[in-house]
Amino acid sequence: MTVPPRLRRALVRMRRDIAFIAAGMTLHLLPLLLHCWVVMLLLGTVFDPDPDTPVVLAFSLPLLFVAGWGLTEPQRWRFRALCGVELPRPRFREIKRQFGYNLLIGPLLVVLELLLLALLLAAVAASLVLVWVWLVPWQWRRDHGGYVVPAGYLTAVGLLAFAAVPPLAGGLVRLEILVGRAVLGVSRSDELARRVEDLTESRAGAVDAADAERRRIERDLHDGAQQRLVSLALNLGLAKATLTDLPPEAQQVIDAAHREAKDAIEELNNLVRGLHPAVLDELGLDAALSGLAARAPLPVRLRVDLPTDLPSGLPTDLPTDLPTGLPTDLPQRMAPAVEAVAYFVVSEALTNIAKHAREATRAEVTVTRLGEILRVVIADDGLGGADPSGGSGLKGLAQRVRSVDGTFRMSSPVGGPTMMSVELPCPM
Repeated sequence: MTVPPRLRRALVRMRRDIAFIAAGMTLHLLPLLLHCWVVMLLLGTVFDPDPDTPVVLAFSLPLLFVAGWGLTEPQRWRFRALCGVELPRPRFREIKRQFGYNLLIGPLLVVLELLLLALLLAAVAASLVLVWVWLVPWQWRRDHGGYVVPAGYLTAVGLLAFAAVPPLAGGLVRLEILVGRAVLGVSRSDELARRVEDLTESRAGAVDAADAERRRIERDLHDGAQQRLVSLALNLGLAKATLTDLPPEAQQVIDAAHREAKDAIEELNNLVRGLHPAVLDELGLDAALSGLAARAPLPVRLRVDLPTDLPSGLPTDLPTDLPTGLPTDLPQRMAPAVEAVAYFVVSEALTNIAKHAREATRAEVTVTRLGEILRVVIADDGLGGADPSGGSGLKGLAQRVRSVDGTFRMSSPVGGPTMMSVELPCPM
């Protein structure tokens, strides 16, 4: 006989709920029995003093303590194995919550569990009353011929009670899951702290992935498209130098193509530097910012003050008369994501000054590391009036700074000067 799928799922669910409740009854009944034992011992010391009672009481109280703490792990197994609910392992400082569940809430839940299991047993017994009757000797059935009607009523009542068991069991299981999560689960403050930690890790991973993707694009452009454009420009330059007997129109086409190729190479160089400059990885932030300042269309005063380290492999007690050209110290390197954000902040700021700062004649960039904070300040002597909320460029800078838990501030009163201050965390 084939069991309908809906009935089969209901039976499986009922079996799971009954197993969960039976296991919970066992775990909840032990603290209740210990409670009763301790109460009886305390009453015995008051009304019927016995010399051995204090000794037994001194043994029972630690046992009650061990039960309040040691039953948490079996409860976690019950929730996980029978209902698929994962309760976090509580820390020792949350022992009060474990005691509250095992010693106070558990004895209350066991009453509901006993009532439900008693209802199930009574329903099974009442539903099979006619079977029990046929198990007695036939002489009793002959002498009590009117047993059929009461037995039929009992069977009907048993079937109705049996039909009520699955929803009651499901409701009790949901109640226990709700109580277990509220008491043994993670508190709201811990859950928020864990979510903040997870979001911080995922954001750091996203930032690193985006930076790695930019590096890959920069490498592909540098090794692929840029090399092809350089080869094209060389070939056009050779054609321009060697093919001197071509008509003027052809010479003009070659000249124009040569200029376009060189312009394309220059634009691609700027694009590659904008994605992720290779000098930032090879020589560090100081060298990369020096290149930005040299290429800026207006004078830039750059000051980089970073702690220094000895090069790897050199002893710490170096003599003072070292040969010229031997590096005695090197700037400390920070996390690649922090260096990239600092570089792009300065690059975008200098670009904005050149394009939008009215009457700006110079700019000043100061990079300082103060403990675990990298402070970048960009200022210009323009007429000011920049609005951080008015355009997408400054908003993008602020978002990029916040991606590494940095702070972005900008002051640009009408009449100038404009000052942008960025602080980036860089743990030692």
